[in-house]
Amino acid sequence: MQNPVMAASGTFGYGREYASLVDLNRLGAIVVKGISLKPVAGNESPRIVEVCGGMLNAIGLQNPGFEEFVHGYLPFLKKRKVKVIVNIWGHDLDEYAEVAGRFDGVSGVHGLELNISCPNIKSGGIAFGTDPKMTAKVVARVRKNTRLPLIVKLSPNVTRPGDFAKIAEANGADAISLINSFPAMAIDIETRRPVLANVVGGLSGPAIHPIALKMIWETAKAVKIPIIGIGGISSAREAIEFMIAGASAVAIGTANFTDPTTMLKVIDGIEAYLVRHRMKSVRDLVGSLRT
Repeated sequence: MQNPVMAASGTFGYGREYASLVDLNRLGAIVVKGISLKPVAGNESPRIVEVCGGMLNAIGLQNPGFEEFVHGYLPFLKKRKVKVIVNIWGHDLDEYAEVAGRFDGVSGVHGLELNISCPNIKSGGIAFGTDPKMTAKVVARVRKNTRLPLIVKLSPNVTRPGDFAKIAEANGADAISLINSFPAMAIDIETRRPVLANVVGGLSGPAIHPIALKMIWETAKAVKIPIIGIGGISSAREAIEFMIAGASAVAIGTANFTDPTTMLKVIDGIEAYLVRHRMKSVRDLVGSLRT
């Protein structure tokens, strides 16, 4: 990538939704909204709500499916120089493996992000990412079906994320992305009903940043493959924290909803930091925590 700043999956659509607001060619990569084999309608509304320190979402991985993405959305991205990483998911092992295989060799796709950590669907997702044996199986199956760079998106809902990262690494992952959102909920006290139709959603935003930072620091000590830091980045400061803790790149999500230019500001901020500290490369910053 031309720089280490990416758009996190599920927060930037398929790129063209933000193209009038953000120069896509300046980004390191776009991780598109999760794609499954067939179209998925997602959860019922309401499925997003602002909360203190962030937001809850229970979108349910709504997406157009493989065929419509490749023919209806990917051509737009292929005209840009930004790298395209496709977040993929499935309801079971076979679907995970098949959708990965379908993308193998598709022009304009530069990598896959394997989502085994979504808290908002009733099968696949978090069920794979919190079970060591299932994590090993799904990563291994997908690895056999694709030659594309494979990023495994891990769940934060485990006590030892480094152990799951080791499993992913051992079964063929090229990189780790961490963290996904935390299961959470909100209640309307006047009606005494859940705010979200799904009852539970995923908490993201500034509130989860310190937790993500700790998990990335722990995981970086456990594996040799690169880590993409995700969680509550709203300025260059949080992105730089992730890199000092051991992340080689960062992905920005919730901040895109409040300020679509956040990624551009983070790119400029990281560059200014490197100049100020007389560092020649981002690599000089990665894992530089002094303890």
